Parts: sequence; structure tokens; C-alpha cells
Amino acid sequence: MSTAILTGQSVPGSSLEGDLRSLGFDVRVASDAGDAETLLAEVPAGQRVALVDARFVGHVHALRLGLTDPRFAAAGLPGAVSAQPEARRALTRALARESSATGGVAVATDNLADRIAAALSADGVDVHRPELGTLVAAVPTDPQERNEVRQAVSAVDDEAIRLRSAVKARDGFFTTYCISPYSRYIARWCARRGLTPNQVTTASLITALIAAGCAATGTRAGFVAAGLLLLFSFVLDCTDGQLARYSLQYSTLGAWLDATFDRAKEYAYYAGLALGAARGGDDVWALALGAMILQTCRHVVDFSFNEANHDATANTSPTAALSDKLDSVGWTVWVRRMIVLPIGERWAMIAVLTAFTTPRITFYALLIGCAFAATYTTAGRVLRSLTRKAKRTDRAAQALADLADSGPLAEALSSLLRGKPRKTALLSAAFGAVAIVTAAWVWGPAWQVVLVAGLYVLLSAEAVERPLKGALDWLVPPLFRAAEYCTVLVLAAKADVNGALPAAFGLVSAVAYHHYDTVYRIRGNAGASPHWLVRAIGGHEGRTLLVTVLAALLTAAQFTVALTVIAVAVALLVLVESIRFWVSSGAPAVHDEGEPA
Repeated sequence: MSTAILTGQSVPGSSLEGDLRSLGFDVRVASDAGDAETLLAEVPAGQRVALVDARFVGHVHALRLGLTDPRFAAAGLPGAVSAQPEARRALTRALARESSATGGVAVATDNLADRIAAALSADGVDVHRPELGTLVAAVPTDPQERNEVRQAVSAVDDEAIRLRSAVKARDGFFTTYCISPYSRYIARWCARRGLTPNQVTTASLITALIAAGCAATGTRAGFVAAGLLLLFSFVLDCTDGQLARYSLQYSTLGAWLDATFDRAKEYAYYAGLALGAARGGDDVWALALGAMILQTCRHVVDFSFNEANHDATANTSPTAALSDKLDSVGWTVWVRRMIVLPIGERWAMIAVLTAFTTPRITFYALLIGCAFAATYTTAGRVLRSLTRKAKRTDRAAQALADLADSGPLAEALSSLLRGKPRKTALLSAAFGAVAIVTAAWVWGPAWQVVLVAGLYVLLSAEAVERPLKGALDWLVPPLFRAAEYCTVLVLAAKADVNGALPAAFGLVSAVAYHHYDTVYRIRGNAGASPHWLVRAIGGHEGRTLLVTVLAALLTAAQFTVALTVIAVAVALLVLVESIRFWVSSGAPAVHDEGEPA
């Protein structure tokens, strides 16, 4: 239960108290600042508290946005301010100052809530001000103004606005026109029955896993059922975020589920398709692993570029200006969103191809589509980086260093290389990545590959020896991902034994989860994964070297077992630490509202 303290002179016939109670507030009335200070002291420390001017007139959804959003320590509207437990001390100080300044005397025209909000801001508390759009929130001071505000409230349907704002502002064509027109109503249905976003997210995951199981049967009926279930899983995937926005149910656990389950569903489905193909005598595990690698590397490009330019100064370029101009032409926006194959278009394509073709054709189409999308987006970002005059900050460099996932070997060598002439970070990373993947392709499981892996370790250390502030240094983490993942893929394929590629799929899945987890921690301003975890799982260069040594040292069957053991060990470590972090009080309640890829 939260508590709302009404201040100022009450207005006969006002629905404010009922509106606040409908939002879950226990309503109390204060005659002045001193009385409000007394009532605040009686509220348990763990509760949210809102100060609301009794003359407030506005939409219930405006009150919901300004007073109940759990993501902000303090938030405010005209005539209303709320504070969560972490801002309670500042709220108490502000009320105490107001009580002393006014001497406990109420003034008819006094707007205590607005003055407290201003005092909180002056005290260093970030008071969130939600975008209301056409929603009304005002404190009229006379009967005529009150009537005008009430008419303005009646003229706007706040439920329609609430439904519309439940949809993510920037989404793909398929999601916007084929899913969101009805999924928002499913979200409202869920909200009215007390369902939470986490429950819907879990239902989406279970549906996708059932779809993967249907695909694994290898029958045409199973493939058709898998395609339909995958589409339904995507509907639920859209619904959970819309439900969170509709009812403002944000949580740290929900942020973790939202950040990781999309990838878990998609990659589990790839595995199901590969199993189904194997039942029909077609081995497509290499294609499944290749699709996962391509999609993961593509996401790392997105994350790295965004983090590198998150707070860069003078962050403009002719390419960006051209993109802004194209955004003013409506149809070009949708074309550019579709050709990057966002999750809606991607899942729709996978579902249709699964139902009507074969897993091999599905993976070929997926690889071609994602390769084109990755080339298009990466080329555009390279052009932006080369034509803009931006100065990267220390924060951006640290984010890229965290995304690089360098382990103890690279750290030790970096300290030895400091002060020596170096190539550019991009050149070192690119040469090392090409060298190790090419060596694995040419020689397969051999000691020559181990020697090249040693060179890769050295070049990886050289790449991160200095802060990654170059124009194209955001490409370093994706190159490291491609090098590690592709080396595992090629060596498993060269082993040419049953089980090697599925084991490699499991290992890459576990490592990819660790990299996604790092990304979402950085996005929530919670820092990267702890240093001990990165060291424990070896860093990208350590894992790459280990895999090449095991491939050269062991038989094909033993190598498969070794990959499985490493996959299980990495998965256990990263999952336990990830769960510990995301269910802790220090994890951010930030859901993925970024690009719909």
C-alpha cells in the first residue's frame, strides 16, 4: 500500500480521493505543511508517499504516470509529487523546511506539492516529469478555471491514450501493423485480471519451447504447429511489454526476463529445427550455429555502436543528417526498418518457412537475410563514424572495454605492452580474428591452430592495451565475438563426429548469454559483469585458446565431451551470477526499449 497526503483546501464534489484509492493509495488529509510533516512521519519507511494538492484536476492516467512508476525515486506532475523509499529522507527534509518557513499556517492559494518538488530538485533528487501529451493535469485556482479544466478532461479519452502509449514507440512494420493493433487489448485483458508482465513473459517462453519441441519432431504437422506456436509466442512477447507499460509494472526480475528470454526463445527454436532436420536425415547444426553466431554478432555491433556514441560530444555527421531527412519521408522509415530484419519480421519469416518448407531452407533464408541486414547496418554506422567529428568519453571507452570481455591472459599481456608502439585497436582485433578463424578452417584440430591462437591472444591484448576511443573502435567487441564463436563452430565441424556441433551450439549459447547479460547490465547503468566471473570463465581469448588446445590434444569424441563440459561449467557460472544480480535490490528495473532488432 502507498500513501497519498492531500494538502490545501478540499473541493466539494472532487473525485480526487477516489482516483487515488483506485491507484492503490491510502489517502490522508493534511491542513498545512506541519500537518503533512506529521503524517509523513507516520508512514512506514518502505512505502511510497505522494503529496497531492487537493485542488488537482486531471486524468487518472496522468496521476498513474506521475505517482506510481516504480522506475523513478521521485516523480511529479503539476500539483503532485511522489517519492519512493530512497527519496524519503530528502522529502522529509523538504517538508521540515516548508513547515518552518510557513510556521504551520495554511494559505488558500498555496501549492505545497509543487514547492516540495522544486525543493527536491534543488536537493539533488532527480524528479521525473512524465510526458503527458494530451492528458490533463492542472491545479485550477478559481471556479471558472476549474470548469475549463474539467471540460478539457472530458474531451480526452485517457483510456485510449493509455492503450496507445502501451505500444513501444519505435517498432518494426510487422509488429506495428500485424501484432500491436490487437495485442494491446490482450495486455489490457491481462491487467484487468491481475496478471503480471512476468507471467506473460514466462508464458511466451514456454510457448516458444513447445514450438521448438514441435519442430524437433521432424514431421510436417510438427513444423506447422511450431510455426503457429512461434507466432503466438511473439504475440505474448509483445503483450508482456505492453502490459508493463499499460499498468506500469516494472521490476528488476521483469527486466532480466525481458532482456534474456527473447534470445533464449529464438536460439532454442534454432536447436529444435536442427533436431527436427536430423530426424529427417539432414544435418543442419552448422547452419543453426551459424545463424545464432550471426545474430549475436549483429546485436553486439548494435550495442557497441550505441555505447560508443551514447554521450560522445560533437556527435553529428552528414550520414546522420541524411538519415534524419529520410525519416521525414514516411515510407522510407518503414522500408529501412524492415530490411534490417527486426524481431517481428524475423520471427514471422522463420514461422512461415518452418511451416511450408524445410529447416535447411529456413536457415538459408535466415542467414541470407541477417547477413544483408548486418552488412547494411554496419556499413551505415561505419560511414557515420568516419564522417562525424566526435570525441569519445571515458564512459564510452569503459563500456567498450567491458563488452570486449578480455580475460586474464589479455590483461597480463596488456600490462607488458604498455608504452610500446602499437597498431590501431581495430587493425589488431581484425587481423587476430581473421587469422584464428582462417587457421581453424585450413588446418582443423591441429597444433598449428594453437600457435595462431597464441598470436590471437597477443593481438587481443594489443587491441585493448589503451582506451577504445578511436572512430571505429566500437567494432573491436564484435570482432572478438566473431573470432571466438566462429573458431568453435569451425573446429566442431572439422571434428566430423556426431554430437560435436550440438556441443558447440551449447557452448556458444552459454557464452552468448554471458555477453547479453553484460550488455543489459551496462544499459541499466549497473556496470558490467563482475571481474571475478570474467576471469573465471577465461575471457574471450582464454576460451578460444583452450578450445584450440583441446581440439589438437583430444580425439574427436573426447573433444565433443570437453566442449559439453565447458558449456555446462560456463552456463552454471554465468546463470547463477546473473540470477543473483537480477533479483537483487541493486539491479535496474529497465526494460529493453531500444532498437527492435
